[in-house]
Amino acid sequence: MNSMKKIVLGTTFAAGAAMFVGATEAHADETYTVKSGDTLSTISQQFAGDNTLIDTIAEKNSISDINRIYVGEELTIPTSGEVSTKAEVKTETKQETATTEQATQQYTYVAPVETVEPVVATPATPAASTSDAKEWIAQRESSGSYTATNGRYIGRYQLDSSYLNGDYSAANQERVADEYVSSRYGSWDAAKTFWLANGWY
Repeated sequence: MNSMKKIVLGTTFAAGAAMFVGATEAHADETYTVKSGDTLSTISQQFAGDNTLIDTIAEKNSISDINRIYVGEELTIPTSGEVSTKAEVKTETKQETATTEQATQQYTYVAPVETVEPVVATPATPAASTSDAKEWIAQRESSGSYTATNGRYIGRYQLDSSYLNGDYSAANQERVADEYVSSRYGSWDAAKTFWLANGWY
């Protein structure tokens, strides 16, 4: 009985090896771009209807760790001849005895695959209260006008002309105002609080 099992197993593995060699000669490949949630198992299921392409895909794309693929990565997928040949092997395997099926299933390795999402940095935005406080002061000082003057005080934030060094552009007024408030009060909210108490900042 043991010798019969060995003969059946040997025949099955030899047939599988022959089918695999025939498949590699087909050279029918397709390019596939990895999407979020993909694994080598789901990709194999999509192209072959089962997990038989996992090792082949890994080999063709030089994937050293079959548990890790990346979103956006382009993979070369064997199709046509290779897929049909592997489907035939699967059909023949189903017709074997239960012992032969267990031995054949040892070739199928389904492992969890970690899909790595690209990290996208989110630019920081100023707090709404800070922006509101800045606009509030601008309206109180100059009604929001970059060209407003009051003696030596210039522009939207009525800065001392010496602070602006002769550059009265809107960009320079914004930059100098931020630097002034940061160094003197720490924030526009604190500057507004001071203005409310003293009528100036």
